[in-house]
Amino acid sequence: MIDKTISKKNILITGGAGFIGSHVVKRFVNKYPAYHVYNLDALTYAGNLENLIEIEGKDNYTFLKGDITDENYIKTIFKKYRFDGVIHLAAESHVDRSINDPLAFAKTNILGTMILLNAFITLWKENWLGKRFYHISTDEVYGTLGETGLFGETTPYDPNSPYSASKASSDHFVRAYGETYNLPYVITNCSNNYGANQFPEKLIPLFINNIIHNKPLPVYGDGNYTRDWLYVVDHAIAIDLVFHKGIDKETYNIGGFNEWKNIDLVKLLCRQMDEKLNRKEGSSARLITYVKDRPGHDLRYAIDATKINKELGWSPSVTFEEGLSKTIDWYLANEKWLGNVTSGAYQEYYELQYK
Repeated sequence: MIDKTISKKNILITGGAGFIGSHVVKRFVNKYPAYHVYNLDALTYAGNLENLIEIEGKDNYTFLKGDITDENYIKTIFKKYRFDGVIHLAAESHVDRSINDPLAFAKTNILGTMILLNAFITLWKENWLGKRFYHISTDEVYGTLGETGLFGETTPYDPNSPYSASKASSDHFVRAYGETYNLPYVITNCSNNYGANQFPEKLIPLFINNIIHNKPLPVYGDGNYTRDWLYVVDHAIAIDLVFHKGIDKETYNIGGFNEWKNIDLVKLLCRQMDEKLNRKEGSSARLITYVKDRPGHDLRYAIDATKINKELGWSPSVTFEEGLSKTIDWYLANEKWLGNVTSGAYQEYYELQYK
C-alpha cells in the first residue's frame, strides 16, 4: 500500500542488501514514493543485490557501495545527500564468526555505528526537527534466560559473546549520544529473524539447503537451546511503525511470540521439507547430527513485545508454522538464488550491474 501523505525526505538504510535490510528497503521504496531511499552496503559475504532486483530501477532508490567504517566516505555522503533519517541495520551478526574474529565485530558494530552517529550530529547539530536515528539491535545483548521469564526493555545487559558485546556497546553509544547531543534516536532489540533471502549460515536456510542436498544437519549440544523466532516481513512492518510512530529516546523489543527449542524446530523443518519434497516421512530427520557445543552458548532467549503491541499496535501476522512453510516455499522456488549464494556467484552481480 502506497502512503502519499508522507513528506519528502532522504532516508539512509545501512546494510540494505542484507537479509533484514533488503526487506526494509523494499518496503520503504514501494510504500513511500516521497522518500528517496539510499541503500548503503559494503557487499560483504552477506550483502546481495539480487535481493533487490525488483526495485533497482525505481526513481526513489539509490544504491551506495561503501563501508560504515570508512569515515571519510560516510562524511562525504552525509554532506552530499543530507539524510533526514537513518535506519541502521549494517552489522556483523553471526555469533560463530564473532568467536573466530571478534575484532571485526568491534570495528563494524561499534566503530561503524559511532562514525554514523558523528556524521548525523555534524550534519544537523541542534536542528533536529523531523530527524531520526534508528538503531536496530538484538535480544542477545540481554544475555541468557532460565526456563522462565522474558526480556523486557529494562532488562539489564549481560552479553555473553563477542557479537552480543559489540551490539550492546553500540546500543550504549546511541543512548549516550542522545543524552550528550540531544540526538533523536529510537532503538529496537529483536529476536531471531527468519524468512526469504537469508544467507545460509543461519540455522533455517542452512538446514533447508542441507536437506535439499541430503547433507548432515549439525545441531549444537543436546539441541535444547530455546529461541524466539520473528518472521522477517513482520519485522520490516515493525521497523516501519517504530521509525514513523515511535517515541524519541525509547526502546522497543520486537519478538515473534514463537519460542522453540532448536531440536523441535529442526524436526518441524524436517517434516515440512519431507512433505514439500515428496520424500518418505522421516527421511530428513535422519540427517540430524549432534555436534560439539559452541563456547558461551546462551540457553534461552525470549522477548516480551507487549510495549510495541500496546503503544504502536504491532503484532506478528503469522504463526511460526505458517512462516516456516512460506520460508521453505521461497527457497524451493529460488534454488538459483540459493545456488548463487552458496557458490559465491552472487558477488558477481554488482560487477555486472554497476561496473
